[in-house]
Amino acid sequence: MRRFAIYLILIAACACSAQNHEILPPLPEEQISHGMIVLGEKLEDPYSVDNMSKALASLYPTKAVSVSTTHFYVRFLPSDQGQYELLEELGVEMLDHPVDFSILKEGDYYHDPDIPEGDITWQYAVVPPDFPFPSGIEYEILDRCHIAEQPLATRSPDGIDWEAVERESFRLTGNAGMLLAAKGDDVSSSPEGHIRIIDDFKSKEAFGVAGVKVSCNVFVKFAHAYTDEDGHYKIEKAFNSEPRYRIVFKNKKGFGIGLNLIFFPASVSTLGKQSPSGCSITVNKRSDRALFRRCVVNNAGWDYYNICHSDAGMLSLPPSNLRIWLFDLLSCSSAIMLQQGVLLDGSIIEDYLGKYYSLVKFFLPDITLGLQYCEDYPSIYAASIHELAHTSHYMQVGNDYWNKLAEYVIKSFITSGFITYGVGTEKDHGYCEVAEMWAYYMQTRLFRERYPGSGAAFGTTFWFFPQIFNYMDERGLTCYKTFNALTPDVHDKEALRMKLLRLYPDAKTLINLAFSSYK
Repeated sequence: MRRFAIYLILIAACACSAQNHEILPPLPEEQISHGMIVLGEKLEDPYSVDNMSKALASLYPTKAVSVSTTHFYVRFLPSDQGQYELLEELGVEMLDHPVDFSILKEGDYYHDPDIPEGDITWQYAVVPPDFPFPSGIEYEILDRCHIAEQPLATRSPDGIDWEAVERESFRLTGNAGMLLAAKGDDVSSSPEGHIRIIDDFKSKEAFGVAGVKVSCNVFVKFAHAYTDEDGHYKIEKAFNSEPRYRIVFKNKKGFGIGLNLIFFPASVSTLGKQSPSGCSITVNKRSDRALFRRCVVNNAGWDYYNICHSDAGMLSLPPSNLRIWLFDLLSCSSAIMLQQGVLLDGSIIEDYLGKYYSLVKFFLPDITLGLQYCEDYPSIYAASIHELAHTSHYMQVGNDYWNKLAEYVIKSFITSGFITYGVGTEKDHGYCEVAEMWAYYMQTRLFRERYPGSGAAFGTTFWFFPQIFNYMDERGLTCYKTFNALTPDVHDKEALRMKLLRLYPDAKTLINLAFSSYK
Protein backbone atom coordinates (compact mmCIF):
# COMPACT_ATOMS: atom_id res chain seq x y z
CA MET A 1 0.00 0.00 0.00
CA ARG A 2 2.99 2.34 0.07
CA ARG A 3 2.51 3.58 -3.47
CA PHE A 4 -1.04 4.55 -2.54
CA ALA A 5 0.23 6.66 0.32
CA ILE A 6 1.97 8.96 -2.15
CA TYR A 7 -1.52 10.21 -2.91
CA LEU A 8 -1.84 11.62 0.59
CA ILE A 9 -1.90 15.00 -1.04
CA LEU A 10 -3.19 16.73 1.97
CA ILE A 11 -3.65 14.37 4.78
CA ALA A 12 -4.28 10.75 5.47
CA ALA A 13 -7.06 9.90 7.81
CA CYS A 14 -6.09 7.73 10.75
CA ALA A 15 -5.64 4.08 9.87
CA CYS A 16 -8.90 2.19 10.20
CA SER A 17 -8.67 -1.22 11.82
CA ALA A 18 -10.83 -4.00 10.44
CA GLN A 19 -13.45 -5.16 12.92
CA ASN A 20 -14.26 -8.83 13.44
CA HIS A 21 -18.04 -8.81 13.26
CA GLU A 22 -20.59 -11.34 12.09
CA ILE A 23 -21.42 -10.85 8.42
CA LEU A 24 -24.93 -11.75 7.32
CA PRO A 25 -26.01 -12.28 3.70
CA PRO A 26 -26.31 -9.08 1.62
CA LEU A 27 -29.52 -7.84 0.09
CA PRO A 28 -30.67 -9.87 -2.93
CA GLU A 29 -28.63 -9.17 -6.05
CA GLU A 30 -31.72 -8.35 -8.08
CA GLN A 31 -32.46 -5.50 -5.66
CA ILE A 32 -29.00 -3.97 -5.38
CA SER A 33 -26.31 -4.58 -7.97
CA HIS A 34 -23.23 -2.48 -8.63
CA GLY A 35 -22.18 -3.71 -12.04
CA MET A 36 -23.19 -2.35 -15.41
CA ILE A 37 -26.85 -2.42 -16.38
CA VAL A 38 -27.64 -5.05 -19.00
CA LEU A 39 -30.30 -3.87 -21.43
CA GLY A 40 -32.84 -6.14 -23.08
CA GLU A 41 -35.25 -5.45 -25.91
CA LYS A 42 -36.50 -2.03 -26.91
CA LEU A 43 -40.02 -1.32 -25.67
CA GLU A 44 -42.84 0.81 -27.02
CA ASP A 45 -43.08 3.93 -24.87
CA PRO A 46 -46.71 4.33 -23.74
CA TYR A 47 -46.10 8.02 -23.04
CA SER A 48 -45.19 8.98 -26.60
CA VAL A 49 -47.63 11.40 -28.22
CA ASP A 50 -48.35 8.88 -30.98
CA ASN A 51 -49.21 6.10 -28.56
CA MET A 52 -51.20 8.33 -26.21
CA SER A 53 -53.15 9.60 -29.25
CA LYS A 54 -54.03 6.04 -30.22
CA ALA A 55 -55.14 5.32 -26.66
CA LEU A 56 -57.26 8.47 -26.56
CA ALA A 57 -58.94 7.53 -29.83
CA SER A 58 -59.58 4.03 -28.51
CA LEU A 59 -61.37 5.27 -25.38
CA TYR A 60 -62.94 8.46 -26.72
CA PRO A 61 -63.52 7.96 -30.44
CA THR A 62 -65.93 10.89 -30.66
CA LYS A 63 -63.79 13.38 -28.73
CA ALA A 64 -62.16 16.04 -30.89
CA VAL A 65 -59.16 16.38 -28.57
CA SER A 66 -55.53 16.22 -29.62
CA VAL A 67 -52.72 15.01 -27.42
CA SER A 68 -50.23 17.78 -26.75
CA THR A 69 -46.48 17.44 -26.42
CA THR A 70 -45.64 18.13 -22.79
CA HIS A 71 -42.04 16.85 -22.90
CA PHE A 72 -39.25 15.79 -25.20
CA TYR A 73 -37.43 12.55 -24.52
CA VAL A 74 -33.84 13.43 -25.37
CA ARG A 75 -30.28 12.35 -24.96
CA PHE A 76 -27.22 14.55 -24.48
CA LEU A 77 -23.56 13.80 -25.11
CA PRO A 78 -21.54 16.20 -22.92
CA SER A 79 -17.91 16.41 -23.97
CA ASP A 80 -16.56 17.39 -20.56
CA GLN A 81 -17.37 18.22 -16.97
CA GLY A 82 -18.34 21.80 -17.80
CA GLN A 83 -21.00 20.73 -20.27
CA TYR A 84 -22.38 18.13 -17.88
CA GLU A 85 -22.61 20.64 -15.05
CA LEU A 86 -24.28 23.19 -17.33
CA LEU A 87 -27.06 20.70 -18.00
CA GLU A 88 -27.39 20.07 -14.27
CA GLU A 89 -27.63 23.81 -13.64
CA LEU A 90 -30.47 23.95 -16.17
CA GLY A 91 -32.36 21.43 -14.04
CA VAL A 92 -31.91 18.42 -16.29
CA GLU A 93 -32.23 15.11 -14.44
CA MET A 94 -30.09 12.66 -16.40
CA LEU A 95 -29.71 8.91 -16.55
CA ASP A 96 -26.85 7.17 -18.29
CA HIS A 97 -29.10 4.55 -19.90
CA PRO A 98 -32.17 4.65 -22.16
CA VAL A 99 -35.50 4.27 -20.35
CA ASP A 100 -37.42 2.59 -23.18
CA PHE A 101 -35.58 -0.73 -22.94
CA SER A 102 -36.22 -3.71 -20.70
CA ILE A 103 -33.50 -4.33 -18.13
CA LEU A 104 -32.15 -7.85 -17.94
CA LYS A 105 -29.79 -7.11 -15.04
CA GLU A 106 -29.92 -4.16 -12.69
CA GLY A 107 -26.81 -2.14 -11.98
CA ASP A 108 -25.53 1.26 -10.96
CA TYR A 109 -24.35 2.45 -14.36
CA TYR A 110 -24.40 1.94 -18.12
CA HIS A 111 -21.95 2.85 -20.87
CA ASP A 112 -23.05 2.95 -24.48
CA PRO A 113 -20.92 0.47 -26.47
CA ASP A 114 -20.61 3.02 -29.29
CA ILE A 115 -18.98 5.57 -26.98
CA PRO A 116 -15.24 5.10 -26.37
CA GLU A 117 -14.27 4.01 -22.88
CA GLY A 118 -13.00 7.08 -21.09
CA ASP A 119 -15.59 9.42 -22.62
CA ILE A 120 -18.86 10.51 -21.06
CA THR A 121 -21.65 8.28 -22.31
CA TRP A 122 -25.03 9.40 -23.61
CA GLN A 123 -27.19 10.99 -20.90
CA TYR A 124 -30.96 10.45 -21.21
CA ALA A 125 -33.49 12.95 -19.93
CA VAL A 126 -36.95 14.45 -20.30
CA VAL A 127 -37.21 18.20 -20.90
CA PRO A 128 -40.08 20.62 -21.66
CA PRO A 129 -40.64 21.58 -25.31
CA ASP A 130 -39.33 25.10 -24.68
CA PHE A 131 -36.09 23.86 -23.13
CA PRO A 132 -33.16 26.10 -24.15
CA PHE A 133 -30.74 23.53 -25.59
CA PRO A 134 -27.24 24.93 -24.90
CA SER A 135 -25.11 25.53 -27.94
CA GLY A 136 -22.11 23.26 -28.25
CA ILE A 137 -23.66 20.28 -26.45
CA GLU A 138 -24.60 17.44 -28.76
CA TYR A 139 -28.18 16.24 -28.29
CA GLU A 140 -30.86 14.22 -30.02
CA ILE A 141 -34.64 14.41 -29.59
CA LEU A 142 -35.76 10.79 -29.38
CA ASP A 143 -39.51 11.24 -29.01
CA ARG A 144 -42.35 13.62 -28.23
CA CYS A 145 -44.18 12.67 -25.05
CA HIS A 146 -47.35 13.45 -23.15
CA ILE A 147 -46.92 13.15 -19.38
CA ALA A 148 -49.89 14.36 -17.36
CA GLU A 149 -48.80 16.68 -14.56
CA GLN A 150 -52.15 16.73 -12.72
CA PRO A 151 -53.02 13.86 -10.36
CA LEU A 152 -53.90 10.84 -12.47
CA ALA A 153 -57.28 10.38 -10.84
CA THR A 154 -58.31 13.93 -11.76
CA ARG A 155 -60.37 14.33 -14.91
CA SER A 156 -59.44 17.21 -17.19
CA PRO A 157 -61.99 19.97 -17.91
CA ASP A 158 -62.92 18.26 -21.18
CA GLY A 159 -64.04 15.19 -19.26
CA ILE A 160 -61.15 12.94 -20.28
CA ASP A 161 -59.88 10.46 -17.73
CA TRP A 162 -56.17 10.69 -18.48
CA GLU A 163 -55.37 7.88 -16.09
CA ALA A 164 -57.56 5.59 -18.16
CA VAL A 165 -55.87 6.88 -21.31
CA GLU A 166 -52.47 6.14 -19.84
CA ARG A 167 -53.50 2.61 -18.89
CA GLU A 168 -54.96 2.06 -22.35
CA SER A 169 -51.69 3.21 -23.89
CA PHE A 170 -49.83 0.65 -21.78
CA ARG A 171 -52.22 -2.01 -23.08
CA LEU A 172 -51.94 -0.99 -26.74
CA THR A 173 -48.13 -0.88 -26.61
CA GLY A 174 -47.83 -4.36 -25.15
CA ASN A 175 -46.94 -3.16 -21.66
CA ALA A 176 -50.17 -4.13 -19.90
CA GLY A 177 -48.28 -6.59 -17.72
CA MET A 178 -46.60 -3.67 -15.97
CA LEU A 179 -49.90 -2.19 -14.75
CA LEU A 180 -51.22 -2.76 -11.27
CA ALA A 181 -54.70 -4.16 -10.96
CA ALA A 182 -57.24 -1.37 -10.64
CA LYS A 183 -59.10 -1.36 -7.32
CA GLY A 184 -62.10 0.92 -7.50
CA ASP A 185 -61.05 4.53 -7.80
CA ASP A 186 -57.71 3.86 -6.11
CA VAL A 187 -55.62 2.95 -9.13
CA SER A 188 -52.45 5.00 -8.88
CA SER A 189 -50.16 5.83 -5.97
CA SER A 190 -47.64 8.52 -5.06
CA PRO A 191 -44.41 7.02 -3.69
CA GLU A 192 -43.61 7.70 -0.06
CA GLY A 193 -41.24 5.97 2.31
CA HIS A 194 -38.12 6.03 4.47
CA ILE A 195 -34.43 5.45 3.85
CA ARG A 196 -32.94 4.50 7.21
CA ILE A 197 -29.75 3.10 8.65
CA ILE A 198 -28.67 1.41 11.88
CA ASP A 199 -25.46 2.23 13.76
CA ASP A 200 -24.82 -0.82 15.95
CA PHE A 201 -22.36 1.14 18.07
CA LYS A 202 -24.88 3.78 19.07
CA SER A 203 -28.36 2.27 19.13
CA LYS A 204 -30.33 -0.58 17.65
CA GLU A 205 -32.93 1.94 16.48
CA ALA A 206 -32.94 2.90 12.81
CA PHE A 207 -32.57 6.58 11.95
CA GLY A 208 -32.70 8.60 8.77
CA VAL A 209 -30.30 8.75 5.86
CA ALA A 210 -30.65 12.51 5.56
CA GLY A 211 -30.80 14.69 2.47
CA VAL A 212 -30.35 12.04 -0.23
CA LYS A 213 -32.28 12.07 -3.48
CA VAL A 214 -34.78 9.28 -4.09
CA SER A 215 -35.50 9.12 -7.81
CA CYS A 216 -37.84 6.86 -9.74
CA ASN A 217 -39.23 6.45 -13.22
CA VAL A 218 -41.52 4.44 -15.43
CA PHE A 219 -40.34 4.89 -19.00
CA VAL A 220 -40.04 8.67 -19.48
CA LYS A 221 -42.12 9.56 -16.44
CA PHE A 222 -39.60 10.78 -13.87
CA ALA A 223 -40.05 11.97 -10.31
CA HIS A 224 -37.85 12.52 -7.28
CA ALA A 225 -37.77 13.86 -3.75
CA TYR A 226 -35.17 14.39 -1.04
CA THR A 227 -35.24 12.69 2.33
CA ASP A 228 -35.58 14.80 5.44
CA GLU A 229 -33.52 14.35 8.59
CA ASP A 230 -35.59 11.30 9.52
CA GLY A 231 -35.04 9.72 6.10
CA HIS A 232 -38.64 10.33 5.01
CA TYR A 233 -39.43 11.25 1.42
CA LYS A 234 -42.66 11.90 -0.47
CA ILE A 235 -42.89 12.08 -4.26
CA GLU A 236 -45.74 14.15 -5.66
CA LYS A 237 -46.29 12.35 -8.96
CA ALA A 238 -48.50 9.27 -9.06
CA PHE A 239 -47.76 6.00 -10.85
CA ASN A 240 -50.00 3.11 -11.89
CA SER A 241 -47.13 0.67 -12.44
CA GLU A 242 -44.00 -0.22 -10.51
CA PRO A 243 -41.31 2.47 -10.87
CA ARG A 244 -37.59 1.76 -10.84
CA TYR A 245 -36.15 3.35 -7.70
CA ARG A 246 -32.65 4.59 -7.09
CA ILE A 247 -30.87 6.51 -4.35
CA VAL A 248 -28.75 9.30 -5.79
CA PHE A 249 -26.04 10.40 -3.37
CA LYS A 250 -26.11 14.06 -4.28
CA ASN A 251 -27.12 15.56 -0.96
CA LYS A 252 -29.42 18.55 -0.87
CA LYS A 253 -26.80 20.39 1.18
CA GLY A 254 -24.59 20.38 -1.91
CA PHE A 255 -22.05 17.56 -1.62
CA GLY A 256 -21.96 14.54 -3.91
CA ILE A 257 -20.62 11.07 -3.18
CA GLY A 258 -18.99 9.10 -6.02
CA LEU A 259 -17.79 7.06 -7.73
CA ASN A 260 -19.22 4.22 -9.83
CA LEU A 261 -16.26 3.96 -12.24
CA ILE A 262 -18.39 5.97 -14.63
CA PHE A 263 -18.63 9.63 -15.48
CA PHE A 264 -21.23 10.60 -12.96
CA PRO A 265 -20.59 13.05 -10.12
CA ALA A 266 -22.67 11.16 -7.55
CA SER A 267 -23.01 7.47 -6.86
CA VAL A 268 -26.32 5.77 -7.57
CA SER A 269 -27.60 2.78 -5.64
CA THR A 270 -30.27 1.09 -7.72
CA LEU A 271 -33.13 -0.48 -5.78
CA GLY A 272 -34.95 -1.96 -8.77
CA LYS A 273 -38.70 -2.05 -9.38
CA GLN A 274 -40.81 -1.48 -6.29
CA SER A 275 -44.38 -0.60 -5.40
CA PRO A 276 -45.75 2.74 -6.68
CA SER A 277 -46.81 3.47 -3.11
CA GLY A 278 -43.15 3.75 -2.16
CA CYS A 279 -39.93 1.96 -1.32
CA SER A 280 -38.53 1.84 2.22
CA ILE A 281 -35.25 0.26 3.26
CA THR A 282 -33.22 -0.03 6.44
CA VAL A 283 -29.47 -0.36 5.92
CA ASN A 284 -26.96 -1.82 8.37
CA LYS A 285 -23.38 -3.07 8.20
CA ARG A 286 -24.60 -6.48 7.07
CA SER A 287 -26.35 -4.91 4.10
CA ASP A 288 -24.80 -4.30 0.72
CA ARG A 289 -21.37 -2.81 1.49
CA ALA A 290 -21.42 -0.07 -1.12
CA LEU A 291 -24.85 1.13 -0.04
CA PHE A 292 -23.89 1.04 3.65
CA ARG A 293 -20.72 3.08 3.28
CA ARG A 294 -22.41 5.63 1.01
CA CYS A 295 -25.14 6.12 3.61
CA VAL A 296 -22.63 6.54 6.46
CA VAL A 297 -20.52 9.06 4.54
CA ASN A 298 -23.70 10.89 3.58
CA ASN A 299 -24.78 11.17 7.21
CA ALA A 300 -21.31 12.26 8.30
CA GLY A 301 -21.53 15.04 5.72
CA TRP A 302 -25.00 16.00 6.91
CA ASP A 303 -23.78 16.18 10.52
CA TYR A 304 -20.69 18.16 9.58
CA TYR A 305 -22.63 20.76 7.60
CA ASN A 306 -24.98 21.16 10.57
CA ILE A 307 -22.00 21.64 12.89
CA CYS A 308 -20.63 24.35 10.60
CA HIS A 309 -23.79 26.42 10.95
CA SER A 310 -25.21 25.81 14.40
CA ASP A 311 -26.51 27.83 17.32
CA ALA A 312 -23.13 27.32 19.00
CA GLY A 313 -21.18 29.08 16.25
CA MET A 314 -20.02 29.13 12.65
CA LEU A 315 -17.31 27.36 10.69
CA SER A 316 -16.67 27.80 6.99
CA LEU A 317 -18.86 25.43 5.03
CA PRO A 318 -17.14 23.12 2.53
CA PRO A 319 -17.27 24.22 -1.12
CA SER A 320 -20.81 24.27 -2.49
CA ASN A 321 -20.10 21.52 -5.02
CA LEU A 322 -17.96 19.28 -2.80
CA ARG A 323 -17.27 15.89 -4.40
CA ILE A 324 -16.29 12.83 -2.35
CA TRP A 325 -14.92 9.62 -3.85
CA LEU A 326 -14.95 6.31 -1.98
CA PHE A 327 -12.31 3.63 -2.59
CA ASP A 328 -12.59 0.07 -1.28
CA LEU A 329 -9.03 -0.89 -2.22
CA LEU A 330 -7.24 2.04 -0.56
CA SER A 331 -6.50 2.47 3.12
CA CYS A 332 -5.60 6.16 3.09
CA SER A 333 -7.73 9.24 2.61
CA SER A 334 -7.15 12.83 1.53
CA ALA A 335 -8.76 16.21 1.09
CA ILE A 336 -7.10 16.80 -2.26
CA MET A 337 -9.50 19.59 -3.39
CA LEU A 338 -8.74 19.01 -7.07
CA GLN A 339 -12.12 20.22 -8.21
CA GLN A 340 -11.43 23.54 -6.48
CA GLY A 341 -8.23 24.04 -8.47
CA VAL A 342 -5.57 22.42 -6.31
CA LEU A 343 -3.58 20.74 -9.08
CA LEU A 344 -0.62 18.40 -8.73
CA ASP A 345 1.82 16.76 -11.09
CA GLY A 346 -0.14 14.49 -13.42
CA SER A 347 2.31 11.60 -13.29
CA ILE A 348 1.92 11.26 -9.54
CA ILE A 349 -1.84 11.21 -9.76
CA GLU A 350 -1.76 8.81 -12.68
CA ASP A 351 0.61 6.40 -10.93
CA TYR A 352 -1.53 6.48 -7.83
CA LEU A 353 -4.99 6.12 -9.34
CA GLY A 354 -4.20 3.58 -12.04
CA LYS A 355 -7.42 2.59 -13.78
CA TYR A 356 -9.28 5.44 -12.07
CA TYR A 357 -7.04 8.09 -13.63
CA SER A 358 -9.18 8.73 -16.71
CA LEU A 359 -12.00 9.85 -14.43
CA VAL A 360 -9.87 12.62 -12.99
CA LYS A 361 -9.89 14.39 -16.35
CA PHE A 362 -13.63 14.94 -16.07
CA PHE A 363 -14.93 14.63 -12.52
CA LEU A 364 -12.24 15.76 -10.12
CA PRO A 365 -12.58 14.78 -6.45
CA ASP A 366 -12.19 17.06 -3.45
CA ILE A 367 -12.08 14.25 -0.91
CA THR A 368 -10.95 10.67 -1.38
CA LEU A 369 -11.85 8.18 1.34
CA GLY A 370 -9.87 4.95 1.53
CA LEU A 371 -12.24 2.54 3.27
CA GLN A 372 -10.34 -0.74 2.92
CA TYR A 373 -10.30 -1.37 6.66
CA CYS A 374 -13.41 0.60 7.59
CA GLU A 375 -16.14 -1.97 8.13
CA ASP A 376 -18.49 -0.29 10.59
CA TYR A 377 -20.30 2.99 11.10
CA PRO A 378 -17.80 4.55 13.57
CA SER A 379 -14.69 3.96 11.45
CA ILE A 380 -16.29 5.28 8.24
CA TYR A 381 -17.79 8.20 10.14
CA ALA A 382 -14.46 9.15 11.74
CA ALA A 383 -12.56 9.07 8.44
CA SER A 384 -15.24 11.21 6.80
CA ILE A 385 -15.28 13.86 9.51
CA HIS A 386 -11.48 14.17 9.38
CA GLU A 387 -11.50 15.03 5.69
CA LEU A 388 -14.53 17.29 5.96
CA ALA A 389 -12.74 19.28 8.66
CA HIS A 390 -9.93 19.88 6.17
CA THR A 391 -12.39 21.40 3.70
CA SER A 392 -13.40 24.12 6.15
CA HIS A 393 -9.74 24.92 6.73
CA TYR A 394 -9.20 25.00 2.96
CA MET A 395 -12.05 27.46 2.50
CA GLN A 396 -10.31 29.85 4.88
CA VAL A 397 -6.76 29.59 3.52
CA GLY A 398 -7.16 28.95 -0.23
CA ASN A 399 -5.22 27.19 -2.98
CA ASP A 400 -1.74 28.60 -2.39
CA TYR A 401 -1.74 27.27 1.16
CA TRP A 402 -3.13 23.92 0.03
CA ASN A 403 -0.52 23.56 -2.70
CA LYS A 404 2.24 24.12 -0.13
CA LEU A 405 0.68 21.47 2.06
CA ALA A 406 0.37 19.04 -0.84
CA GLU A 407 4.00 19.55 -1.83
CA TYR A 408 5.13 18.94 1.74
CA VAL A 409 3.14 15.72 2.17
CA ILE A 410 4.49 14.22 -1.04
CA LYS A 411 8.12 15.22 -0.52
CA SER A 412 8.22 14.36 3.17
CA PHE A 413 6.71 10.96 2.53
CA ILE A 414 9.47 10.16 0.06
CA THR A 415 12.43 11.72 1.89
CA SER A 416 11.48 10.29 5.30
CA GLY A 417 11.43 6.73 4.03
CA PHE A 418 7.68 6.53 3.46
CA ILE A 419 6.52 7.88 6.80
CA THR A 420 3.09 9.47 6.61
CA TYR A 421 3.40 13.22 7.34
CA GLY A 422 7.20 12.92 7.51
CA VAL A 423 9.05 13.46 10.77
CA GLY A 424 8.26 17.13 11.33
CA THR A 425 11.67 18.62 10.53
CA GLU A 426 11.31 19.01 6.77
CA LYS A 427 10.84 22.35 5.03
CA ASP A 428 7.26 23.67 5.30
CA HIS A 429 6.32 21.03 7.86
CA GLY A 430 4.26 23.66 9.66
CA TYR A 431 1.56 23.58 6.98
CA CYS A 432 0.99 19.92 7.74
CA GLU A 433 1.28 20.56 11.47
CA VAL A 434 -1.54 23.09 11.58
CA ALA A 435 -3.78 21.27 9.10
CA GLU A 436 -3.54 17.91 10.82
CA MET A 437 -3.85 19.32 14.33
CA TRP A 438 -7.17 20.82 13.28
CA ALA A 439 -8.48 17.79 11.36
CA TYR A 440 -7.63 15.23 14.05
CA TYR A 441 -9.05 17.51 16.73
CA MET A 442 -12.36 17.89 14.87
CA GLN A 443 -12.40 14.16 14.21
CA THR A 444 -12.06 13.55 17.95
CA ARG A 445 -14.58 16.23 18.89
CA LEU A 446 -17.39 15.08 16.61
CA PHE A 447 -16.70 11.41 17.27
CA ARG A 448 -17.07 11.99 21.00
CA GLU A 449 -20.29 13.91 20.41
CA ARG A 450 -21.71 10.98 18.47
CA TYR A 451 -20.33 8.34 20.82
CA PRO A 452 -20.30 9.83 24.34
CA GLY A 453 -18.00 8.01 26.68
CA SER A 454 -15.89 6.52 23.90
CA GLY A 455 -12.80 8.40 25.04
CA ALA A 456 -11.56 8.46 21.45
CA ALA A 457 -8.51 10.60 20.73
CA PHE A 458 -7.30 10.57 17.13
CA GLY A 459 -3.84 11.51 15.87
CA THR A 460 -2.14 11.72 19.24
CA THR A 461 0.87 9.58 18.27
CA PHE A 462 2.13 11.86 15.50
CA TRP A 463 4.75 14.59 15.87
CA PHE A 464 2.08 17.29 15.80
CA PHE A 465 -0.31 17.66 18.70
CA PRO A 466 -4.08 17.82 18.13
CA GLN A 467 -4.28 17.47 21.91
CA ILE A 468 -3.62 21.22 22.07
CA PHE A 469 -6.99 21.95 20.50
CA ASN A 470 -8.66 19.28 22.65
CA TYR A 471 -7.19 20.82 25.80
CA MET A 472 -8.42 24.31 24.94
CA ASP A 473 -11.85 23.05 23.88
CA GLU A 474 -12.41 21.24 27.17
CA ARG A 475 -11.75 24.55 28.94
CA GLY A 476 -14.02 26.78 26.88
CA LEU A 477 -12.00 27.76 23.80
CA THR A 478 -14.15 25.78 21.38
CA CYS A 479 -13.71 25.02 17.70
CA TYR A 480 -15.83 28.02 16.75
CA LYS A 481 -13.23 30.27 18.35
CA THR A 482 -10.00 28.49 17.46
CA PHE A 483 -11.09 28.15 13.82
CA ASN A 484 -10.79 31.92 13.49
CA ALA A 485 -7.02 31.53 13.90
CA LEU A 486 -6.66 29.24 10.87
CA THR A 487 -5.79 31.99 8.43
CA PRO A 488 -3.36 31.91 5.47
CA ASP A 489 -0.54 33.43 7.54
CA VAL A 490 -0.74 30.66 10.16
CA HIS A 491 1.43 27.84 8.88
CA ASP A 492 3.14 26.45 11.95
CA LYS A 493 2.32 25.79 15.58
CA GLU A 494 4.03 28.89 16.93
CA ALA A 495 2.20 31.13 14.48
CA LEU A 496 -1.01 29.48 15.59
CA ARG A 497 -0.24 30.21 19.24
CA MET A 498 0.54 33.84 18.52
CA LYS A 499 -2.63 34.26 16.46
CA LEU A 500 -4.76 32.79 19.23
CA LEU A 501 -3.17 35.12 21.76
CA ARG A 502 -3.99 38.13 19.60
CA LEU A 503 -7.57 36.97 19.09
CA TYR A 504 -8.24 35.94 22.69
CA PRO A 505 -5.95 37.84 25.08
CA ASP A 506 -8.20 36.99 28.02
CA ALA A 507 -7.36 33.31 27.45
CA LYS A 508 -3.60 33.91 27.47
CA THR A 509 -2.89 31.56 30.38
CA LEU A 510 -4.99 28.76 28.91
CA ILE A 511 -3.44 29.09 25.45
CA ASN A 512 0.15 29.14 26.69
CA LEU A 513 -0.47 26.22 29.03
CA ALA A 514 -2.01 24.15 26.23
CA PHE A 515 0.92 24.72 23.89
CA SER A 516 3.59 24.23 26.56
CA SER A 517 2.01 20.94 27.66
CA TYR A 518 2.48 19.36 24.23
CA LYS A 519 5.80 19.93 22.51
